[in-house]
Amino acid sequence: MVQVLSTLLLVEKKSKQPVYLQIANQLMALIRNGTLQTGYRLLSTRQLATLLQVHRRTVVQAYDELLAQGWLESHTGNGTFVAKHLPEIEFSQKHHGTEKTLVPAEKAGFSFNQLPHLDRAILRSNTRLHLDDGFPDPRLAPLEDLSRAYRSQLLGGNPYSRLGYGDTKGSSWLRQELSAYLNETRGMKTLPENILIVRGVIMGLYLVSTALLQPGDNVVVDALGWFGASMNISQAGANLVRVPVDEHGIDVAALEQICQKQTIRMIYVTSHHHYPTTVALRADRRLNLLKLAEQYRFIIFEDDYDCDFHYLSKPLMPLAGADPAGMVMYCGSFTKTISPAFRVGYLVGPADVITYLAKLRRIIDRQGDQMLENAIAELLHTGVIQRHLRKSVRIYKQRRDLFCDLLRSELGEYVKFQVPDGGMAVWTQFNPDINLIKLAEKALQQDLYMSNGTSGIPKGNGFVEPLNSSIRLGFASSNADELKESVEIIRNLLGNLQAN
Repeated sequence: MVQVLSTLLLVEKKSKQPVYLQIANQLMALIRNGTLQTGYRLLSTRQLATLLQVHRRTVVQAYDELLAQGWLESHTGNGTFVAKHLPEIEFSQKHHGTEKTLVPAEKAGFSFNQLPHLDRAILRSNTRLHLDDGFPDPRLAPLEDLSRAYRSQLLGGNPYSRLGYGDTKGSSWLRQELSAYLNETRGMKTLPENILIVRGVIMGLYLVSTALLQPGDNVVVDALGWFGASMNISQAGANLVRVPVDEHGIDVAALEQICQKQTIRMIYVTSHHHYPTTVALRADRRLNLLKLAEQYRFIIFEDDYDCDFHYLSKPLMPLAGADPAGMVMYCGSFTKTISPAFRVGYLVGPADVITYLAKLRRIIDRQGDQMLENAIAELLHTGVIQRHLRKSVRIYKQRRDLFCDLLRSELGEYVKFQVPDGGMAVWTQFNPDINLIKLAEKALQQDLYMSNGTSGIPKGNGFVEPLNSSIRLGFASSNADELKESVEIIRNLLGNLQAN
């Protein structure tokens, strides 16, 4: 066995891992795979040190590590042995003449169900150019102000309270500032007790779906809507009921007919700028939706993902601001305000529901980033975010106008669209004969990301693939030169595709 150990134990003195850990880990592996059986007597520390040409104290450290973990046991005056209490495990088996070895890092040894509604690719773009889903331009974000505020929160005040556990509802300062901000800008009537700080809209919807829905509940979503909503609702075991959408938003008359036939527990709606089409829910439909919610006692989950970015003088106010019966759960975030990397959002609703959801949040994510939340509260308090929004709205409106002009002048024979009143993307309908999948692939080869027109969600389980040729083309994250170059690439690619 001495000769065997000389080949099985290899020490790399230039490795970043300490030598004693190398020895300990290799001995542990030999015990795991059965090479060193339970009860086997190891070499003395002096013998193994000589064999491996290391200092004896190094081997002593390795043995001590394995003794502490229970892999070895020591008998005074008799030596060190592989622990006898270890179970005998077959780590490999012969199968038709070949050795079959388990690789736990790649495949679990236990079975589990992979739910199809979770099977969707993560949207990421590392290209130089991007006509994305409607993301902000991080180059405009007030990062220096945020950095100073974060540093101030990190280093100032009582470290025990600042750096310890906080309220599961989120930073009290941020909830106070948000309450004032939402009341002023959204016409809402909130108190800090009505606000739960979350990581983003996706977390707010998960909490509401998990806590307030039961398996078998019916939840209304729009016929062509956000995949994140459908995934959360399906995860809660609820049934998806789809309602049509037209140029004025969801068809509330169709919703009423649905309510007359079956019990509805909740409706998910993007009232300000419908996702993905960007249209706003018309005023009369808003009022009728609130009346239906009160009449049929269903929850309205209002996702106001980019309310701040409206380019008309008098934008419509959220449903939550005109909710007399406490039926609306309102959710927004700073994703579009600053950048998706900063995960701070807010869920607004009746105080009793917010208190209950905070209890659920506690077992999912004890609390958010309290330093970041306080830093954002400081930026709201000092008006930095408000000034940043005014500047961003001006810039994004200019980019919207330029992009729509480019779509008309350069791609007019290939696309149709309506100029959006707000938001960060244009819902663009391509000619039916254009293969958007091939177009997106060719664009990617030229360092331009754009949607290929598929939802990426499997059919079945209530999910549907869009059967049209429309996609969202985001303009906000690109400057004027980038928008011009992107449209030029698409124009040239469409010309080549039509020629072929």
